[in-house]
Amino acid sequence: MPLTVLSGPDVNLLLRSLSRDDITQMQHSLAEALHAYSTATQEDGCCAMHQPPRTSISLKPGTTTLFMPATTSHITGMKIVTLAECNRHADADAVEAAPSTSLPLRPSESNSSSSPSMSSSSPSVSFALNSSPSASFSSDSRSTVSTTSTKRTSSSSPGSSIRKASSGESASGRGKASTSSKLPFGTGATSPRGSVTLLDNTGAPVGIINAEELTAFRTALAATMLFTRRRHVETLTVFGAGRQAYWHIRLSLLLRGSEIKRVNIITRSFEHAQPLLTEFYSTDQHDWRSGTKFSLLSAEYGEYGRLLKEEVRKADVIFCCTPSTNPLFPPEYLTSSEGRKKGRYISAIGSYKPNMCELHPDILRQATAPPHSRHHHKHASQGGVIVVDSLDACLRDAGEVIQAELGPEQLVEVGELVMLKRMTMRELERDTQPTPHDPPSSSSKDKHHGRSSSDGGLLNWLVNGNVIYKSVGMGLMDLVVGADLVNIANERGVGTCIDDF
Repeated sequence: MPLTVLSGPDVNLLLRSLSRDDITQMQHSLAEALHAYSTATQEDGCCAMHQPPRTSISLKPGTTTLFMPATTSHITGMKIVTLAECNRHADADAVEAAPSTSLPLRPSESNSSSSPSMSSSSPSVSFALNSSPSASFSSDSRSTVSTTSTKRTSSSSPGSSIRKASSGESASGRGKASTSSKLPFGTGATSPRGSVTLLDNTGAPVGIINAEELTAFRTALAATMLFTRRRHVETLTVFGAGRQAYWHIRLSLLLRGSEIKRVNIITRSFEHAQPLLTEFYSTDQHDWRSGTKFSLLSAEYGEYGRLLKEEVRKADVIFCCTPSTNPLFPPEYLTSSEGRKKGRYISAIGSYKPNMCELHPDILRQATAPPHSRHHHKHASQGGVIVVDSLDACLRDAGEVIQAELGPEQLVEVGELVMLKRMTMRELERDTQPTPHDPPSSSSKDKHHGRSSSDGGLLNWLVNGNVIYKSVGMGLMDLVVGADLVNIANERGVGTCIDDF
């Protein structure tokens, strides 16, 4: 049985080669798995009862190692990653809510004419991208791999199983991956280090994948599932400037790039954000439309508080991608009458421990409050629930959920929402009234208040209302996305193939 090994450079090369169609297919595969996790019976390998809880150990001060087992009907696996604890000085992605001392950007901090232009008198940095999307797969000259197979068999269902090399096609021994490929920025001390191991249903290893870039990608892939259905996505506000932020932005541009006009990045300092901006701006990055404007707001600026409020209020979509232990902005930015006028999609994926928190608990409390019969001010619709990846995991580990003291009746799993009947979704996208039908069966869904019982009301909330998605991550995500990535690697001849492992 051949084993496919994907190193960090291999994973980076593959993920950057993905087209919009590739992303859409992988997203659908993940949605099916999450739907089965939330609603399937024990006959389905993806159902919740077959997913063991993750465990952790902290043998060394300042580090935590997570063990995340998972299974589907076709593959079983384990993700093992070690994370460095964040602190005020070492956390490159965390952003404090309170304004800090003004430290204007010096003109000399601009690297070259090929980097985003900056003004020392401006409180933020902005620039426009000047190229167009491309769906082709090409091998970057900086990242070459020695492949061991040129012909692979295919499978009918993405993510459901691993496509295997035909007998005799895999080279014996190990292929060699080039060490000259540069790993992406942000793969520093706070990034998760480890691997994902995939086994087929006989227990034979079929894939070993470097988990560092995969973790950021699969998290963004899940977070953008509901994003793709939003009516308004013109303005994105992103907290953080690491790999999570990068993939949230990149996937958003691939999926809805023709509609996104502005991406606002908010981070602790320009120094931390410059590699992210440079990567999107660089001349070899030719996947984006020319009209999208990027801006950077740093906590180093004296007017940070005022500008932070503006960028949160103007956002159609807010991606929180920091391992912060403090809320990223004051709750009244969104909970006041003015803040509630606009519907937003808010994704918070950075916190994974009870003491970590990106969104103030008051924001979650208001989002789950029972509806009032009379409203004195116009505001966007509330769903009455927080959307989560795993109800049990978020009740146990999500700092925002724990600190807001939410119960299971105030949460709904994303797997219950993403697989609504496609005909209804098409009707809604054509701006027609969808035909109401019974919602998917679920133990938790019937308890939720504040939503219309029809799919029309539910979809209107998901498309136009205030939707908050909270994720702490599941091994099932790594398993499904990792299997798809191994399939793509086998098709494209990327990675190291070991025969008869």
